[in-house]
Amino acid sequence: MLTFKLLTLQPLTLFPTCLVENFFPRVAQAAANLLARLGYAPHTPRGLTCCGQPAFNAGHWEEARRMALHTLKVLEASEGPVVLPSGSCAGMIRHGYPQLFADDPVNLPRAQSLAERTYELTEFLWSHSPATPTPATPQPPNPLLSPPALAYHPSCHLLRQLGVDHQPKDLLRAAGIPFTVLSPECCGFGGVFAVEQPELSEALLERKIADIEASGARIVTGCDVSCLMHIEGGLRKRGSPVRCVHIAEVLDGDGKW
Repeated sequence: MLTFKLLTLQPLTLFPTCLVENFFPRVAQAAANLLARLGYAPHTPRGLTCCGQPAFNAGHWEEARRMALHTLKVLEASEGPVVLPSGSCAGMIRHGYPQLFADDPVNLPRAQSLAERTYELTEFLWSHSPATPTPATPQPPNPLLSPPALAYHPSCHLLRQLGVDHQPKDLLRAAGIPFTVLSPECCGFGGVFAVEQPELSEALLERKIADIEASGARIVTGCDVSCLMHIEGGLRKRGSPVRCVHIAEVLDGDGKW
């Protein structure tokens, strides 16, 4: 389990994202636990909905602007950093919102202000820890943690849009969790891409699963439940025993994940 030196509690907004809230609520709880250990008091405001990324990626920018304006209104009433357990949704707020309002002199400053205080979870944990995170008290050997039982999948938006690369890996090392790193190739999900290009999506997924099988890993982790859900669907279809677990649960769980 990853531990930090406890500081005076400070306000922070945890934006759980649609998939986490509806399908993987335990990820939000794990993220909240990690942020609390860092010295923050995570709070999720009432009224948060979709950030608008699916509409944005599908080219429906007017609909995406309406959702973005609602999100801006809700989050402007919050204090402190805004943290999301998702590289793709954090990327939408950081880069998509300023793009949506590029020609709007009223709302562009609002979008930029929110973008400046928005972080992906591992990016925030790494950059806001009071010192380099240190491993927790050594735990009894866990067969699940024997290398390379855990494989890390670097998701596309996290790596390419946000430039978050070493941070999640540093946190896993600090927690004393052995792991291997999968290819940075796309898993094939890509939000609406998987719907618009199903054959190409399936081909990319097959390549990712082959990479996982070659690694010998029994658990795949990453920072986006969307990618992990897509990968696990392919694994289940193949009858594989390999599981996918969000990195928040890995860092929070003392090997119980």
